[in-house]
Amino acid sequence: MARKMEKRSLSVNPDCNQLERVFRYFDEDGDGKISALELQSCMRAVGGEISAQEVTAVVESLDSDEDGLLGLDDFARLMEGDGEEEKKMEDLKEAFGMYAVDGCDFITAKSLKKMLSRLGESRTIRECKGMISVFDLNGDGVLSFEEFSAMMVMG
Repeated sequence: MARKMEKRSLSVNPDCNQLERVFRYFDEDGDGKISALELQSCMRAVGGEISAQEVTAVVESLDSDEDGLLGLDDFARLMEGDGEEEKKMEDLKEAFGMYAVDGCDFITAKSLKKMLSRLGESRTIRECKGMISVFDLNGDGVLSFEEFSAMMVMG
């Protein structure tokens, strides 16, 4: 079942870090936990295909309290990956620079369309805006490096 891209309301709390905002976005029912279904749904929304079996295995491998759900700490471990953070950060910065053209510190729908075109992917500005809106946590219509990083980790 394909999930329509939708923008859920995200309260921008200055005391809340980026990871917590992404966590709350993925926590569709607001229960403070991310189920395998919620994780799969959000992954699909950003173009990542993952089977029910794969997402269940991910949740089971990270679920510290064995309730079948990911809490914030579990989710943080998912986002951290395998410990090669410095290399990953450099790779993300390089990739971000490829998309954030014209010396900007953010990715616009126009710059995303341009880069995707170079990669052989044809998208309309409207489609690019939709792709950006999924991880545009502060609602400014562009992706910051932090928002891009979250997108790349989950996408």
